[in-house]
Amino acid sequence: MPIDIETFESSAPDRLQHSRETNADRVMRFLAAHPDQAFTQSEIRDATDVNAGSISVVLSRLEDRGLVRHKGNYWALGEDDDVAAYTSMLESTRAANDRFGEEDMDEWLEHAVDDADEATE
Repeated sequence: MPIDIETFESSAPDRLQHSRETNADRVMRFLAAHPDQAFTQSEIRDATDVNAGSISVVLSRLEDRGLVRHKGNYWALGEDDDVAAYTSMLESTRAANDRFGEEDMDEWLEHAVDDADEATE
């Protein structure tokens, strides 16, 4: 989401850090706030500020995981068990990040096993 140039110029760098919330997180948070309703893709996009070019992909991936349901032009929160498992996983990840710090992807990749190397051994 863009900010005005005055905010950009007057704010400290740490106040301008981009949220780590993903598009999928935004969609899930919105739908979880309205579990008794279904919305069109454009209504979800407008409510979550997810880019128009991304909303379809986000919804499709969430549907593949059972986190949202799709019927006709409408989308709704997924079944309770699937959503509960997703929420539990998110909370566990957040708790681990709070306790141990977030993963550094570059550091992780330095120590990751390369599947191609394993296949040749």
